[in-house]
Amino acid sequence: MKVLLLKDAKEDDCGQDPYIRELGLYGLEATLIPVLSFEFLSLSSFCEKLSRPEDYGGLIFTSPRAVEAVELCLEKDNKTEDWEKSLKDKWSTKSVYVVGKATASLVKKIGLDFEGENCGNAEKLAEYISSRESPALPLLFPCGTLKREVLPNMLKDKGIPMESITVYQTIPHPEIQGNLHSYYSKQGIPACVTFFSPSGLRYSLKHIQELSGDSIDQIKLAAIGPTTARALAAEGLLVSCTAESPTPQALASGIRGALQPHCCC
Repeated sequence: MKVLLLKDAKEDDCGQDPYIRELGLYGLEATLIPVLSFEFLSLSSFCEKLSRPEDYGGLIFTSPRAVEAVELCLEKDNKTEDWEKSLKDKWSTKSVYVVGKATASLVKKIGLDFEGENCGNAEKLAEYISSRESPALPLLFPCGTLKREVLPNMLKDKGIPMESITVYQTIPHPEIQGNLHSYYSKQGIPACVTFFSPSGLRYSLKHIQELSGDSIDQIKLAAIGPTTARALAAEGLLVSCTAESPTPQALASGIRGALQPHCCC
């Protein structure tokens, strides 16, 4: 059975996208099509803040792009050497919170220890932070233009100071329509389509519906997490599978269950 994953490819240490590999273990043929692109913003302002670790109690990363912004802004402002010599060590004495293993792996690459990677979403991370932080210096939160307010609001309610800075914006991938048309022309209609974010859903759903035609009702729709599942439901669509956690293993297991007769995940 064919599974369409609406995300960009991320090779792991084995040189293969882990979602492709995990689905393949269940005999499912998965294809990746990226639906999002990103533009980085305010990098100089972000670099200034990173250069003053003494002003903050720690960092919060909820997406890989936010971590990429660290590398880009340091490179842009010629601060990479400063990071390696002193800034990294100063930030390492503070709390660094992350959501998801993809984000965690990038944080590890820039030399920081982290916690919270198993929380799975912003709500759970906010609960985790609230259980560990006492009001003091603000946590620095680099984020995108589409960030939800759950995390800031929950921390505010707990009296934990936080300073947000928008470092990227999400835009549709320029080749989304052509790539989807090519997939449907060559592979036909997939048994399952998986969405990885509300914005990815927004930019791709119309094309998926047009290409699938009357067969759209036969396609199992999967979501990487509850936020994306709610976005699908808001479009009046039946969510066949929501991954129990945002990992390749959990998603593959859920999709396998959704595609088996008389079994739901």
